[in-house]
Amino acid sequence: MTDQAVDTGFVRLSAHADDRFLGRTRELKELRADIERAGLDTLSGRKAPRARVLLIAGRPGSGRTALAEELVRQVADRYPDGVLRARLSDPDGSPVPVARTARELLAALDLPAPAGAAEDDLTEALRTALADRRALLLLDDAAGAEQVDALLPEAPDCLVVAVSSGPLTGIADVRPCTLGGLDTKSAVELLTRYTGAVRITVDPRSAESLVEACQGHPAALVLAGGWLAARPKSAISDLAKRLHTADDGTDGTPLARMFRHVRSELPGPAARMLPLLSLAPAGLIDPHTASALAGCSVGAARAVLDDFVTLGLLRAVDAPLPLYDVPGCLHPLLRALAENHERPAELQLARARMLERTVRLLQSCRAITETDSPQAREKLSAMPRELRFPNPRAAADWLRIRRPALLASARLAVADGELDTLARRLMSQLVRALVAHVGTQAAAADLYDVHSLVLDVAERRGLVREKAAALLNLGDVDAQTGRTRAALARYRLALDAGRRANDPYATGRAMESVGGAYQELGDYDRAADWFGRALAERLARGEREQVARLYGRIAATHTYAGRYGEAVRNWRAAVAGHRRSGDVAAHARALSELARVQEYAGRFEESLRTCQEAVEWARRAEDVRLQAAVQLRLADTLEHLGDPTAARLHRAAAGRMLDEEAQNSEASPNQDANACEIRSTSSED
Repeated sequence: MTDQAVDTGFVRLSAHADDRFLGRTRELKELRADIERAGLDTLSGRKAPRARVLLIAGRPGSGRTALAEELVRQVADRYPDGVLRARLSDPDGSPVPVARTARELLAALDLPAPAGAAEDDLTEALRTALADRRALLLLDDAAGAEQVDALLPEAPDCLVVAVSSGPLTGIADVRPCTLGGLDTKSAVELLTRYTGAVRITVDPRSAESLVEACQGHPAALVLAGGWLAARPKSAISDLAKRLHTADDGTDGTPLARMFRHVRSELPGPAARMLPLLSLAPAGLIDPHTASALAGCSVGAARAVLDDFVTLGLLRAVDAPLPLYDVPGCLHPLLRALAENHERPAELQLARARMLERTVRLLQSCRAITETDSPQAREKLSAMPRELRFPNPRAAADWLRIRRPALLASARLAVADGELDTLARRLMSQLVRALVAHVGTQAAAADLYDVHSLVLDVAERRGLVREKAAALLNLGDVDAQTGRTRAALARYRLALDAGRRANDPYATGRAMESVGGAYQELGDYDRAADWFGRALAERLARGEREQVARLYGRIAATHTYAGRYGEAVRNWRAAVAGHRRSGDVAAHARALSELARVQEYAGRFEESLRTCQEAVEWARRAEDVRLQAAVQLRLADTLEHLGDPTAARLHRAAAGRMLDEEAQNSEASPNQDANACEIRSTSSED
């Protein structure tokens, strides 16, 4: 077994092949009848203002989600606009923010939601989207009535199936369907799926005794069945006796007793890994996460995880990569096991190893997308061979599948209210990987979440420098997703924080960002003023490259305003600055832009000379795309000068350059296509 970042040979594991729903006939009949039941509004002669809510209540592991899914399967054809699903609690029991759930539901409807939108705006957008639809919402693991109430469609043709541990007090006209244990026949059939029919047939009384010891609790029966399946020579009667003996009235629930029994007979490596599963972000774990937690090889970790699936301690997720789900009913038991049997320092170390592995995978995930530049290719080749993804598509698939766990890792990294080095690196690499593979606009909501986490910690801890950085990042997301006025407000706050922190970098960047926002809003005078302030800061610190770039921004602002004389002067300053700093490509681009402004000003002869100079500098930069762009700029100038023949020649030259570059890119083999191993013992560059 190789330690692979991407294992394309993954096959979904299953504890049993038969996934038919068992029992609950009476409950299903009552729930279906409740859909048609006349509500209080109908009885009083009013039209129902909201969707009907069906509530399935039961302890975790009681089969409440399975019953909800079966009900949805049976009635889904009545709701032509589809089924929407959302889980309202994290595996550790923490309620999921309503805003996050509303955003996920809007995404499922293929409807955009503005990044950074408030909870009320998102829930209103969801209600509006569902107003004219006939849809079914399955809201699993609701922590309270307020979560469900905020998401209820104001559409009587919709149906909401809510799953909770208890009643949802506060939502009118809801009659809970409360679950107990399975009936004996169904419970025995559930065991049969794991043990096979023969072991049940030869000793049916022991099977019924085992069901009684488990009180028909589905999750306890799954653990019992998994334990028996892993031990084909063990008698069902022995397990039943052990559980009955353990039930002295003080030993917890049947699930807790069965869990302790399974754990007590695990081999050493599995027993050491089991409590660490409680640290898995979002309750999702893969072999690399497990290996980092336990400090073992990825191959050994995957073998243990597969054994846990057989025992019913994990569920295999149907995905192209090896991925496992920690059942929510086991999470409290795993957490208690970790707290009672592991030293806090060991748990902290395991958590740090896991987050460090996540950082390194994110670095690899991002680096595979940056092979266009020589510097990026050099950096990628310097990374350990074992740390590389085979290609960008594999890295993108990993990022997409692991997204919920990665975002949960970010929340975990700052859960203690600190922004240590590891947390900063994780946030940075997650943001860069998302932007590289998804783009700022598509990843805006996730970027908002990450930067908001940093801002929250910075404000609570009084970290002014970090607050300025978070505000700048949030402002950038606002600006890049069209919320320019919101971005302007963020940048002004960042400027205040940067000044309080005496941070020249944050202050200068905030000034420049304020100028960029004003430019986007069409207020070119203020934009030029703020760019000028940022320029003064850079000049005072002797930052040549930044000075040259800011001259270019000021020049662009004057160009938009039609002040071509000012624009030309500032572009000349930008050209001189890039020449002094030795940035050949930037020098060529500045010359090209200077030529454009000269053309706008009607100075075509000057524009031609500047374009010819830009062509030479672009050739020195060895940037094919830049050379092609400058050739096109030169062609435009020649058109204005009345030389269409020369213009066609330069356009043809630009086309040939771009075609040759495309052919070279296609012909270049993907280096290290099979280098996708990641060893648990390798260290970061």
